[in-house]
Amino acid sequence: MTNDFKNYQPAADLLADRIILVTGASDGIGKAVAKGLAQYGATVILHGKNVKKLEALYDDIEASGYPQPAMTPLDLGTATELEYQQFTQAIGEEFGRLDAVIHNAGILGDLSPIEHYEKATWDKVLQINLTATFSLTQATLPLLKESKDASIVFTSSGVGRQARAYWGAYAVSKFGVEALMQILADELETNTSIRCNSLNPGATRTAMRAKAFPGEDAEMLPRPEQLLPAYLYLCGADSSKENGKAFNARDFFTL
Repeated sequence: MTNDFKNYQPAADLLADRIILVTGASDGIGKAVAKGLAQYGATVILHGKNVKKLEALYDDIEASGYPQPAMTPLDLGTATELEYQQFTQAIGEEFGRLDAVIHNAGILGDLSPIEHYEKATWDKVLQINLTATFSLTQATLPLLKESKDASIVFTSSGVGRQARAYWGAYAVSKFGVEALMQILADELETNTSIRCNSLNPGATRTAMRAKAFPGEDAEMLPRPEQLLPAYLYLCGADSSKENGKAFNARDFFTL
């Protein structure tokens, strides 16, 4: 995408009455985006595996006067098909639908040559970043189909669009995410109200980025909160005609 969205101005009630699931909401981008979506009226379902961190975010959102969120802990590294079913059943019983799913959860793995990449790490990265994304999408589709205007946002990466040496399983998983998005966008384009797009957050001041680039000056990077306009656009009605596209968060803000 080369579009310039820097003048995008979301309405204050853009996400009023919308039910949005954010995976990986315990830290970093997921945490910032979840609170930001709530600020614009969304009822946010907080996913993660660290219950204490989810509880802290839950309390923060509630104390801010935003719509009361919900929590749905789940370990994407070990979750079974039954656990995915129970996960979505609980959401369905409480809310009856989903208006958006933001697939934010992910791990870096190792930055090392393919020749020396450990298979156990490879399997874990692919499981959490790609297979779990497939499983959770599949499990939540019935709830998304209950929405009049549903959006699935797949988190991509620069190395998921142009691979580079040493990025191994992480790059492969993000290429897979892009393919999954494109397949679903094509499959769901007719007879459903669900749109699918990918979003590359770009270099952001997160723990994952610090692990990948330990010598980098984090103060020079945008904060996770600065990425919010891109997520607001993709989760709200303003993007109702967008489907099967690869977006970049940097198109929505200026450093």
